[in-house]
Formats: sequence, C-alpha cells, structure tokens
Amino acid sequence: MAFPSRVALLVAGVLVMLGLSAAAAAAAAEGRGSVCFRRVFSFGDSLTDTGNFLLSVPEDFPDPARNLPYGQTFFGRPSGRYSDGRNLLDFFAEAFGLPFVPPYLGGGDFQYGANFAVGGATALKGSFFRERGVEPTWTPHCLDEQMQWFKKLLPSIAPSETEQSDIMSNSLFFVGEVGGNDYNHLIVRGKSLDELHELVPNVVGAISSAITELISLGAKKLVVPGNFPIGCVPLYLAIFPSQKEDYYDEQTGCIKWLNEFAEYHNRMLQEEVENSKSPNFTNVQIIQQTL
Repeated sequence: MAFPSRVALLVAGVLVMLGLSAAAAAAAAEGRGSVCFRRVFSFGDSLTDTGNFLLSVPEDFPDPARNLPYGQTFFGRPSGRYSDGRNLLDFFAEAFGLPFVPPYLGGGDFQYGANFAVGGATALKGSFFRERGVEPTWTPHCLDEQMQWFKKLLPSIAPSETEQSDIMSNSLFFVGEVGGNDYNHLIVRGKSLDELHELVPNVVGAISSAITELISLGAKKLVVPGNFPIGCVPLYLAIFPSQKEDYYDEQTGCIKWLNEFAEYHNRMLQEEVENSKSPNFTNVQIIQQTL
C-alpha cells in the first residue's frame, strides 16, 4: 500500500540511514518491499500510541480519540490512535512487512514487537513536576515506566539470555518522539521561555538514559525522533495570539519563538545522541530523526 508522499520520504530516509540501499528503502517506504527487522518496539507519547492510553483509563473516560473523526480515513473507526488514520509507527511497520505494532496494555503474544507509547506521556517522572509545583494531568505512564514494562515483557517472550540477545539485536527500537508533553505542561501554564530552557537538559537526560539502558540490554538499531514545529500547533496559535511585528513566521504563519525552542531541544538531543555510544557500543546504530 503506497504511503502519502511526505511520509514515504521520511520512512525511506530513515531506512537508508539504517543501512538499506536507496532503491530498497524507496520500495519499502512505498509498500513494495520489506525490511529485515523481526520486531519493532516503541516508546513515546500520542504521536505513536496505538491504544495504550485508552486501555489505561476506564471505558467511560471521556477522550476524543474514542470517537470519529479519529480513525475514519483508514480504519473506519476509532483505533486508539490520535490520528484520523495511521500514525508514523504504522507506516514503519508496513515498510518492514510487519503487522501494526500492538499496544502493550492490550496483551497478546507480541510476536512482532510491542508498543509502549502512551498518549500524554512525559520523558520525566511525575514527581519531577510535582516538586516544581506542576501537576502532570495527562497520564502517569512516563518514559521510565514504559521502560519498566519492556523489561518485564522481555523475559516472557525470550526466556533465555541467548533468545533475549537475538531479539535485542534483530529488533528496531523507536525512542520517541517523547519530551514534547514535558514542555506542554509548562507552556499551557504560561511558564517563561527561560523556564522551558532550564527543563531541556532534564528531558534530554531522561531520553538518553532510556537509550543507554536499551543499548546495555543489547539493542543495535535505534531511531530517536526529535520534536515537531510546536509553533504550528493550532492550540498554541489560539492561546498565544500577538500583534507584535515578526512574531509569526512569514511563510508558515507559525509562532517563531515556539518553533525556535523546538529546534533548540532537537539540537540538544542530537548532541546527546551523538555522545550516547561509548566505545563499548561500537556496533550500535542510532538514528536521530527530526519530525
């Protein structure tokens, strides 16, 4: 099944960086090939959630993702994704010739991997925010808890050390996008840009810790997406209007200072990723992809 052109380009670009030839990557990204990963494991937030958030709350919890238009353009019904159809993780699974990655909280045999991403998840623990007078209201299932879920699952699908080593070395790991909600908690509460900048080392450090732990468990191929242009988010455009000159980008109409902050986070994350591999991890390949 062919993907939207921009998504296909993104998927193909990552596949080339993971070692495929340009022709093979393009074929896979257009749904005409497959990639040699046996499983995919994903951590993150609503950008890659395939149902964990809705599975983590009561059935009567009022969430818009329970209703159309969520899911209407591909599944024909709400699917637990915060999208009108597939999300980025779905496109990668299709490129690998694998089924869609199932949500961990839904149970199953996870023969082809598992998705631990939860809508609203933060990179940092809730206690970090509470100590600073901010209550994280979206979900308690932060990146660290998702890592604990993975470590609990691993021995159940690979009882021996040899099996675990095989799974880790032949799987692809998506670590993110995550961290955006950490900033969202501060932005919607009107915190200053200086306060946002102070948070970046902590967010990047939490992502780096997850990367390092996965590598120590044997992961060889990791994709670490960056944040997207948050200054283009309709909610922020609505709650931060301004008549100031040069406030909006002339070409996109997006809020410049928010996009510049997202770029700053991505630069810091890129630098951290480049420094994440110690000499003991010479066979590890990490792709840092900016969304």
